[in-house]
Amino acid sequence: MSLGYDAVVLLGFGGPEGTDEVVPFLERVTAGRGIPRERLVEVGQHYFTLGGVSPINAQNRELLAALRAELARAGIGIDVELANRNSPPFVADVLTELAGRGHRRILGVATAAYSGYSACRQYREDLGLAIEATGLDLEARKLPPFYDLPEFPGAITELLLAALPT
Repeated sequence: MSLGYDAVVLLGFGGPEGTDEVVPFLERVTAGRGIPRERLVEVGQHYFTLGGVSPINAQNRELLAALRAELARAGIGIDVELANRNSPPFVADVLTELAGRGHRRILGVATAAYSGYSACRQYREDLGLAIEATGLDLEARKLPPFYDLPEFPGAITELLLAALPT
């Protein structure tokens, strides 16, 4: 079955993986805003209380594994990789790796369900900027947000029912 794309990139926000990564991560997130390092250390306290590790990283790796498994189960043989905006693996690095494996048509899927600059358009820009910066001969398209799909409220309801005490 051909989808017209030869690889999928799961696009995530990213997060630190240890205390030494907290401030550099926050510097990337706030780049160009002139926020003093002392303030970033202060803001990073919630990461420090978690050992410097963002829980979103593990969640995105679980989602990546689930996507790979479901696509394989459906008989769709396609590479699926995770790329982050603000922490490794960075979008440009993942696209470079995929191009090195011969991929040319990339489909991006953001982990953010909702529309808005940071949750939608910026991921599209990330793909374009990475292609421009690396000079790769790639075509990339990002799927639109999925908050308005008919199945979305039902999926959220199922997750809530599973998580709430009975």
